[in-house]
Amino acid sequence: MVRVGIVGVGNIAAMFIQAIEYYGLSEDTVGLIHEIIDGYKASDIRIVYAVDVARTKVGKDVAEAIFAKPNTVPKLVDIRNLGVTVRMGRILDGVAAHMVDDFQPAPLKEPTIDDLADELKSYGVDVLVNLLPVGSSEASRFYAEAAARAGVAFINCIPEFLASERSCCELFERSYTIILGDDIKGQLGSTIVHRTLTSLVAMRGAEIAESYQLNVGGNTDFKNMLEQTRLASKKISKTAAVTSTLPKPEEAFQRVHAGPSGYIPFLGNTKVSYIYIKARGFLGIPVVMDLKLVVDDKAMASAVLMDVVRLAVALKKRGVKGCPHWASAPYFKHPPKQARNEEEALINLYTNLERIGISIEPRKLHLFGAI
Repeated sequence: MVRVGIVGVGNIAAMFIQAIEYYGLSEDTVGLIHEIIDGYKASDIRIVYAVDVARTKVGKDVAEAIFAKPNTVPKLVDIRNLGVTVRMGRILDGVAAHMVDDFQPAPLKEPTIDDLADELKSYGVDVLVNLLPVGSSEASRFYAEAAARAGVAFINCIPEFLASERSCCELFERSYTIILGDDIKGQLGSTIVHRTLTSLVAMRGAEIAESYQLNVGGNTDFKNMLEQTRLASKKISKTAAVTSTLPKPEEAFQRVHAGPSGYIPFLGNTKVSYIYIKARGFLGIPVVMDLKLVVDDKAMASAVLMDVVRLAVALKKRGVKGCPHWASAPYFKHPPKQARNEEEALINLYTNLERIGISIEPRKLHLFGAI
């Protein structure tokens, strides 16, 4: 069993928890990236711990809290109470000033870092998942340190640079546990699609002249990101993920823009991405691509999270510690070290898992013509 704790019972948590229930009850495996990792199936994932700060969620069973305001993920699966009560977390910078009315922080005593570490141990948490709002720098580091003190694996799904920061990596090395991150990719989200297209341009001998990725959505994530001061790391993370596929990433960074661009409430969890690429092709003749991508923002992240929580436990069980870049590269926008493309990321993952004796099924290398 993979015992998971969640920080931030928001829309991704709502989709993720319903997905665990769905794949646990169904024989359907469509949508899963890998069906089995080190013997763990999706049905082996259990939510055993959750923290939030909203008065609409704290004190409720997590199965009820995932549908409380301001969450907008619809009820896709009938889900029973899990016997896990959402506990009060630490606010710090997790609630932006313009989001106070949306999140409605509960007027309860906030835990210390020792309180959190003790609770993670007592609840037997294997892996703690950070799903806080973008811009939660202090809060993310607070929970990461609590996980390290408890010897718990930590997954950083947001664009705060933790796994890609040397001091944080060393903290988890000293604690004999791991951190994976940063900034989770979507299964077929805007960054991985944009990244794949720019990689294709380079592979076919052309050159990116200019490119942008504009994203709009209607959930609290997009409303939270209206505050520009919370966006610096998000824009770096997304843009670097795209330019890292190109021969001269540093130069290309000035010609590529990727980031959230607007909040449209009626879109809810639907994210609409507009991707534009202008390339110089044969004889310098321009090639222009315009793509519109429409996805459920939270389903995209949850599909990847289904892999990552199982991978984290498998790695920790094998004694892997710190921030193994090859484990983060296929799943995160800003890993400690970028792979040049998705093929390289996947090959590195499989090679290293085989080296330490972790099985993963199905292997996808046939998609690249490799064995």
